[in-house]
Amino acid sequence: MKNNLALFGGKKTCNFQVKPFSSIGREELVAASKVIKSGTLSEYLGEKSREFNGGKYVNLFERQCEKYFGVKHAIVVNSWTSGLIAAVGALELNPGDEVIVPCWTMCATATSVLHWNAIPIFADICSEGYNIDIKKIEEKITKRTKAIMVVEMSGWPLDMLKIIKIAKKYKLKVISDNAQSIGSTYKNKYTGVLSDIGGYSLNYHKTIQCGEGGIIITNNNYYAQKMRLIRNHGEAVITNKSKKKLVNILGYNFRMGEIEAAISIQQLKKLKKIIKQKQTWAKILDNYLYDLKGLQIPKFKKGSSSSYYAYPLFYDEEYIGIKKSRIYKALIAEGVPLLSNSMNLLYDLPIYKNKIAYGNKNFPWSKNIYKGKINYGKQNCPQAEKLNKSNYLNFGLTLGNFNDKKIHTIGKAFQKVWKNLNQLN
Repeated sequence: MKNNLALFGGKKTCNFQVKPFSSIGREELVAASKVIKSGTLSEYLGEKSREFNGGKYVNLFERQCEKYFGVKHAIVVNSWTSGLIAAVGALELNPGDEVIVPCWTMCATATSVLHWNAIPIFADICSEGYNIDIKKIEEKITKRTKAIMVVEMSGWPLDMLKIIKIAKKYKLKVISDNAQSIGSTYKNKYTGVLSDIGGYSLNYHKTIQCGEGGIIITNNNYYAQKMRLIRNHGEAVITNKSKKKLVNILGYNFRMGEIEAAISIQQLKKLKKIIKQKQTWAKILDNYLYDLKGLQIPKFKKGSSSSYYAYPLFYDEEYIGIKKSRIYKALIAEGVPLLSNSMNLLYDLPIYKNKIAYGNKNFPWSKNIYKGKINYGKQNCPQAEKLNKSNYLNFGLTLGNFNDKKIHTIGKAFQKVWKNLNQLN
């Protein structure tokens, strides 16, 4: 692979550069300029008033999200991390309560639980989209479990009816982290809408974006009220005359500004078109990859669809008899862009590995509940370990600015590597 030449001789197949994907255009420029010219970049006030819920564009964007996703309430925030913190806070957890989360996801999924002095308990994953293994959820449930947080990685929709059935059996709540799955569908409904609370990321490398931002969705009036309070300084800004039941809501400044909201309004209009393009490119890849032995492409049940934030692949190392690392290096040598082959498992992060999140010195109550020993579930996630080591490949379909020709070329690069598997032994 010297000089970045193909592993099998000659020039690499994908001899092109890929710029980062962005759907920001003139519409967003005009919308942002209109807000700037108005001089009103935010209309929030941290007090009980008309401005408590933000300004013109924030409220307009929320109403449009409610209509688009078919939910009663949409609450927009300055990031999806903020959205997750607000969602967990709405559940009224007590210190030491447990929330089951997948071990394979971005760190904010679990730290949003830590934020409320609760404990994230890591569950194993399966090969379908590298999402939580539904069959493994019940074995993680204890008398302290209060909620299940699922993540629909890469845009891959989970079988939420099965998860909801488990939640009802044990009287648990369900939060969906749909950061990567905005626009994906399950049973012909958008991901996130069937959970008690769901939501999406508007981070700069997501399907639609405003730089940084998030959308929380729920059909629960009480949760919506609580999350709006958490977004804007909580009980510190309300009066004792409030008729609604409130439970020590510590709030923050998680407020989205008017510029971000105005940009997001334009982005939401483009969502279906963007996803349709990603799905077209995914089908092109399907046609190239579907019959490559030992490689499993994404497949979805009727009534479900993916927004294809990414194109996850399962490589059967045992069947092929060639280390995944060799296949990965060969694909990279052929110039396949935005390809990854590993994931940082959450329980390997220092905050969990070194147990500094709940040291007895800072959280004395943890000693009483866990006797100084906090088990996040590492020893029970063997599938995640194996998948990460031997099977996981992922093509970042939404991260790059592609076209049909480039996608065809990437498909050909995969075919070339598989044609020369005998040279990788």
